[in-house]
Amino acid sequence: MKIRATPEELTAIKFAMKKEQIPRVYKRYQALYLFLSGKTCKEVSRLIGLTDITVCNIHRAYKKGGLAVIPDKSIPGRPSRLTPKQLNELKHVILNNMPSDVGLITNLPWTANLIAEYIKRKYDYTYSIRGITGMLERLGLIYVRPTYVLAPTNQTK
Repeated sequence: MKIRATPEELTAIKFAMKKEQIPRVYKRYQALYLFLSGKTCKEVSRLIGLTDITVCNIHRAYKKGGLAVIPDKSIPGRPSRLTPKQLNELKHVILNNMPSDVGLITNLPWTANLIAEYIKRKYDYTYSIRGITGMLERLGLIYVRPTYVLAPTNQTK
């Protein structure tokens, strides 16, 4: 068993593992830690469930760029169908109006479904609920799932 890192490096990797919340990234840190602790790529791959090539690639990336290269890079995805101007208009409408103010028939506050319906009516684009929640996050708005409260019952009989 050949240790390939200093105790400080191993401590830094252990610390990164402890604070990591994404399982996929945690697994990468774990693979790197085990490899640098002296296990071979094949041993680590069997223990962690990654291919030995992946383990070696993680180590190679670490040698090149340090711990910063281990987490996932953001995946850009498809560009927004709405223009930046339309996104700003949408944000303004959501923050300053109720759905009933813009022609939607409801007494409820904004929900992802209502926003999707508004976008369909106004801009003729269809968005999924997940697409709407992602858009709200990018706009700096916090989406909270609606909670329902039962109406009180009439206790007198």
